[in-house]
Amino acid sequence: MSANSPDSLPQLDIVLVKAGRTKIRYPAELLHDDGTHVTVRAAWAGAGVRDFGFVRFEPGDVFTEHYWRDRWYAVKEVRGPEDVLKGWYCDITRPASVSEGELVVEDLDLDLWRSADGTAVLRLDEDEFAESGLETTDPQAAAAARSALDELELRARDGGFEALLA
Repeated sequence: MSANSPDSLPQLDIVLVKAGRTKIRYPAELLHDDGTHVTVRAAWAGAGVRDFGFVRFEPGDVFTEHYWRDRWYAVKEVRGPEDVLKGWYCDITRPASVSEGELVVEDLDLDLWRSADGTAVLRLDEDEFAESGLETTDPQAAAAARSALDELELRARDGGFEALLA
């Protein structure tokens, strides 16, 4: 086995928390961690197929996920089983924390989708965000979440998106 073999990559558990409880936990291979930006690779962790209408996540899909300790979002590149790029799913989250083999982020309901060709940029779940009550319970976090969504949308539309992931 070579040093670059995927089997030799360190593992992290990705833990997505929502409303104070674990929404999903799944294993991922740690690709990069410079102290601020963490990149992992993971197989689709959902049960079966999830059809959003604009994209389907399904067994065999591979996610290259980017998290930051100082940014309010995570960006997930999604590729199908034949390594065909489907696009990028972006979660608006509190900044990531990493300790004891876990990367933990809190989902703040807002999401963004950018298609592989960049022609579709969709803001998602703004109704869920409004219903979450975050704007009342933590106005600073709500403002940071909205600002993060605006930043990602601007990057997705103006061509600066890929540079974010470099």
